[in-house]
Amino acid sequence: MKANGAHIVCASLVREGVEVVFGYPGGAVINLYDALPDYSLRHVLVRHEQAAAHAADGYARATGKVGVCFATSGPGATNLVTGIATAYLDSSPIVAITGQVPTAYIGKDAFQEVDVTGITLPITKHNYLVTDVRELPRVMKEAFHIARTGRPGPVLVDIAKDVQQAEIEFEYPETVDLPGFKPTVYGHEGQIKQAAKLINEAERPVILSGHGVILANASEQLRELAEKAKIPVITTLLGIGSFPRTHPLCLGMSGMHGEAYANHAVQNADLLIAIGMRFSDRVTGSLRTFAPHAKVIHIDVDPAEIGKNVPVDVPVVGDVYHVLNSLNRKIQETDHQEWLTQVNEWRQDSEDRDILNRETDVLLPPYVMRQIWHATSGNALMVSDVGQNQMWEAQYFLHTKSRGLVTSGGLGTMGFALPAAVGVQIGCPNEEVWVTVGDGGIQMNIQELATVVQEKLPLKIAIINNSYLGMVRQWQQMFFGKRYSGTPITGPDYVKLGDAYGIAALRVTKKEDVVPALRRAREIDGPVLIDFHVEGEENVYPMVPAGASISTMLRRPLEGEGVE
Repeated sequence: MKANGAHIVCASLVREGVEVVFGYPGGAVINLYDALPDYSLRHVLVRHEQAAAHAADGYARATGKVGVCFATSGPGATNLVTGIATAYLDSSPIVAITGQVPTAYIGKDAFQEVDVTGITLPITKHNYLVTDVRELPRVMKEAFHIARTGRPGPVLVDIAKDVQQAEIEFEYPETVDLPGFKPTVYGHEGQIKQAAKLINEAERPVILSGHGVILANASEQLRELAEKAKIPVITTLLGIGSFPRTHPLCLGMSGMHGEAYANHAVQNADLLIAIGMRFSDRVTGSLRTFAPHAKVIHIDVDPAEIGKNVPVDVPVVGDVYHVLNSLNRKIQETDHQEWLTQVNEWRQDSEDRDILNRETDVLLPPYVMRQIWHATSGNALMVSDVGQNQMWEAQYFLHTKSRGLVTSGGLGTMGFALPAAVGVQIGCPNEEVWVTVGDGGIQMNIQELATVVQEKLPLKIAIINNSYLGMVRQWQQMFFGKRYSGTPITGPDYVKLGDAYGIAALRVTKKEDVVPALRRAREIDGPVLIDFHVEGEENVYPMVPAGASISTMLRRPLEGEGVE
């Protein structure tokens, strides 16, 4: 079959099982958009290319499939960069397809020319500049293979405009041949035996569960390990949902804003079993003082992560699903009752400090998050933005299912939540999807409300409106003498804004109005925006100062105490 480059791209997407593309047209991809209507591909017109990358990312995280986005050359391509970097830091499989100026003009500063492959080299698993249409079918096949195989991640394909116009006999390759890219799937049996021996001998073991457990669809295997050996499970931010938060062995999230009892468990453990996580600085705090009594088992599909930050006693390189299946056959049923009793004593101390256990009429963000959890029975897919709202969501919405939380972890991208939720809702049309976002983050990509309306998406959007850039303000309060420089922020009347976009909108200023507003939002068949006016100077607790030991936590004081 004879086809031009634009049709080859679209046909390749169909062959790879792609159903939806998020994008924004322009001159360097006009041929691609001309071909698009001839294929069974849903195109979602975003209002900014950054949103296309975030939507593709959200789609990928929620479905486990590869997300796809289109952008034109120059500013279109550079607008994707933040979204590509977000996906890269969080191991999310997307393929970004950009147009490029015609081959003869490359390197001559042509209109809307930019070296996007050079720009994205550090933030992609791989990228391509296609200047020969004969290479396009192979490149498309390889791009999807690389994006989804091993440790997932973004791949960029930059296609010159004349390549999109040129014709060849099209035949899509059935296989790829990449000798330098052979991820290890099954872990080394000798290493797995060593890991099992350490687990069987440990007295105070802790599991650290990361995003890799979710990406490998290994939550059942993790649960089997924890329950068989009676090991408490702590998650990273992106590992939330890999193990049910309501399970008695779950200690929630650890690290900078993790549960105090989770951090105590890490610091007193004699064995850490790190699974699909990378020992981020947000988890470890000071590396010099991190888990001083523990031996470390590290299981990860990416060998580059093992030993990168924390010395490892037993490394196991392989797909988490297969490694845990093998490991679970080798561990013994154990009872760590004394250890679990100690952990639960630390847990009780945190319960005593919880703001939700105090009588107050003030509208607090943790209360809003917990009420969303109650209203949805914990079954909603949550997409949280970055900052205080992200931490409150992680702490107070008790996630119990894998892929139930989508958020920007490694890059910490404000403005991520709304466009990412577009992708989540399109990927999971029968699920209830909620966005939780601060009044700073919502204004970064607020134009995507138009995309929500055009695509008829029933997103529920909870704005945690405290009139500050809250997390930075909290740092200024705690460490910079309350010099609130650049952090007070105003915004529009969100109820009027919702009306302008054609979205039902509610304003909540009192605690007693939270539950009725949530009930009303869930009754409305369509998108809803709720503007929660919360206490402006409420802080996230616990908090580990940057670079400090995770033993050095700023705790919410007990009632009657001063601030620690």
